[in-house]
Amino acid sequence: MNHQEPDFVRTARLAYDAMAPYYDAHHPDTPGNRPLESALVGALADLVRASGPAPLADLGCGPGHVTARLQDLGVPVFGVDLSPRMVDLARRTHPGVRFHVGTMTALDLPPDTLGGIAALDVIDHVPQEHLTTAFDEFHRVLTPGGHALVAFRTGDDEHGRVAGGSGRETALDHHWHAPQTVADHLAKAGLSLRARMLLEPDAGEHRPRAFLLARKPGPLD
Repeated sequence: MNHQEPDFVRTARLAYDAMAPYYDAHHPDTPGNRPLESALVGALADLVRASGPAPLADLGCGPGHVTARLQDLGVPVFGVDLSPRMVDLARRTHPGVRFHVGTMTALDLPPDTLGGIAALDVIDHVPQEHLTTAFDEFHRVLTPGGHALVAFRTGDDEHGRVAGGSGRETALDHHWHAPQTVADHLAKAGLSLRARMLLEPDAGEHRPRAFLLARKPGPLD
């Protein structure tokens, strides 16, 4: 089936392809430096491991630090990123981990494939009108009872364009969603919210980060 690729996907791919050579210097292994975030990633790994053998996908994996951490936790996992140059970087940085080029709005996976999804800081580039489309895809590929952890910088459903910080002027659209907006779109896609956490900004940051844990209902729900 052919899918019409949205403009925001093409824009993000071009920006992250341009940023890839500089990305590690500006974006270190953040879960490794943030205990609360690391604990949430670990909790997702526990939930996926307890639910069965289905793998976990780290969507928008970037240089692959979270993907590698999940593999170290004993979860079958692979990373997906829309930027071929980011995927190349991830493969060089973590040669023992699987990485693929793809987009979360049109995953090349059969239905009911994944035990879990990590989507950390990827909906920051998704316009609000496309959130349900992305979460519909999460629902399609998750096994019944599978979990998705979605993290994003919050706002009052605002939009802006930010320089990419890549050593050159790389414009990248950002969408700062309200947590309730994201929760509503998860519900529209048939995913049940199980937990939410709001982390205040660290030094040098300006926006809180929200973490929403959602679940695809299982046969006994």
